[in-house]
Order: sequence, then C-alpha cells, then structure tokens
Amino acid sequence: MTDENKDERLSYEQARAELASVVERLEAGGTTLEESLALWERGEKLAGICQRWLDGARARIDAARHESAS
Repeated sequence: MTDENKDERLSYEQARAELASVVERLEAGGTTLEESLALWERGEKLAGICQRWLDGARARIDAARHESAS
C-alpha cells in the first residue's frame, strides 16, 4: 500500500490529530528549512484530508435535510 493510499484511509480524527502535531512542531521551531518544508507539505496534505471529510459530512447533512423536506 502506498503512503497516499494510507493517507486516504485516515479518519477525520486521525488526520486532525496528526495535523495538530505538525503545527506544534512548526510553531516550536528548531527544525531545518528542509524539515520545515516537509512538515508544511504534510500539513497541507492533512488539511486537505480533513476538508474532504468535512465536505462529505456537509453533503450528507444537506442530502438528509433535502430528503426529509420532500
């Protein structure tokens, strides 16, 4: 399984927790430029995963509301 496939299997809570950890590490400083860039890229990927989960949840809520209104 590739890393990308593993990332797509992360739950919202797992991705959010890892994102929080990445942010903490970036805010703490003390990393090299290369490490900081890698952390930033990881954070962007995790933020995208979280956003997809949230978008999916919103779509499900909207669909349920539409269905109950019909």
